[in-house]
Amino acid sequence: MTGNHKNTSITRRRALAVSGGTVAAGGLAVAGFQSAFADTTDTGTDADATASASSTSSECMTLMSSVTEGPYYLDGALVRKDITEGKAGVPLTLRLTVVDATDGCTPVKGAAVEIWHCDAWGYYSGYTTANPGGSAPAESEEGDSANDNTYLRGYQIANANGVVKFETIFPGWYTPRTCHIHVKVHTGGEKEDGTYEGGKVNYTGQLFFADDIAEEIFTLDPYAKHTGSYTTLANDMVYDGGGASSGLLTLKAVHKKDPSKGYKGSLTLGVDPDAENTGAGSGGGGTPPSDAPTGTPPSDAPSDSASPSASASS
Repeated sequence: MTGNHKNTSITRRRALAVSGGTVAAGGLAVAGFQSAFADTTDTGTDADATASASSTSSECMTLMSSVTEGPYYLDGALVRKDITEGKAGVPLTLRLTVVDATDGCTPVKGAAVEIWHCDAWGYYSGYTTANPGGSAPAESEEGDSANDNTYLRGYQIANANGVVKFETIFPGWYTPRTCHIHVKVHTGGEKEDGTYEGGKVNYTGQLFFADDIAEEIFTLDPYAKHTGSYTTLANDMVYDGGGASSGLLTLKAVHKKDPSKGYKGSLTLGVDPDAENTGAGSGGGGTPPSDAPTGTPPSDAPSDSASPSASASS
């Protein structure tokens, strides 16, 4: 399963990022990993201790490229922890930590982290007529109850530790891209009418998955119904081979002998809260159909009022 889509002309405007194991500075690798997997509702003494540990070194992060937002972005994603909307796939708990790269890597409380990704067969909500390549069932054949304009998209607001948590599924793939998740970090806005309004985008990037894990996942249902030539990391047009510094997630299996039980993924993103990133970095990602919708989801989009995860402390 290989592709031939390597593009090394990635935008070199740098933001800082790390996952556990990539930091050499004193003690921060452990602190960063613990922060990423801490309960996002931690407050008081524990939260203060984590924040203090995260600011002990000016050399705390490796560099991470800011890259294209790709062609499948939609405005108006909902603030919610669980973005699956019933989409079938291997469970993925994603924990991301946002820190201020200009201030000793202290947590950025209140940062809004936005993610979006394709489903198990390579389809994005809002662009369900786009062919994912290879041979895949029609998106409508999945038979789930997901809203075609909102599934696998959402925001979370960082807590005092700079941590957000998403419950989603392992993404599938589409030609010519490897398995990935898109991410933006926003600051200066606020939650309004179930989404996030105002402020500015400080970072636009993509998160990646190790080939061996992705390829094992893709042998499982429903992923296995999408057949064809999967693009590995080495041949992807966006991933530039830098490991965690290029967005490669640290992954931990929920059950070592049964990948279908799911994974936990983590990464720490360092941003400059005063900077603004347009998401216009190089690296493609495919072209959506000419009749694809744009703008905000419909007014009857599913709400997240029943979930406590929409609060700033989740």
